Amino acid sequence: MTLWIAVVAACLLAWLVKLAGYLVPERVLQIPWVDRVVPLLTVALLSALVITQGFLDGARLPALDARAAGVGVALVLLVLRAPFLVVVAAAAATAALLRLWGG
Repeated sequence: MTLWIAVVAACLLAWLVKLAGYLVPERVLQIPWVDRVVPLLTVALLSALVITQGFLDGARLPALDARAAGVGVALVLLVLRAPFLVVVAAAAATAALLRLWGG
């Protein structure tokens, strides 16, 4: 039951954040530094998600396991400008194979 309360609370919080975005006055959005920073927030949030899910583990910090190898393969393929679906498939396959071999 506690998990469902947390899920509902997270949903409500996400909805309130979206609502707050619609309530921001237009003049605030036209400030030059806000216009430069807002597009970078998505990159920062996704980077934080990759780091926390790919390299951090509750027992060990940082965890270098199959997830990290998958992220490494994805980075290499992104540098080589591979198609996005290839990047995702190769990263997932790398992590899956390493987990299969590692137990």
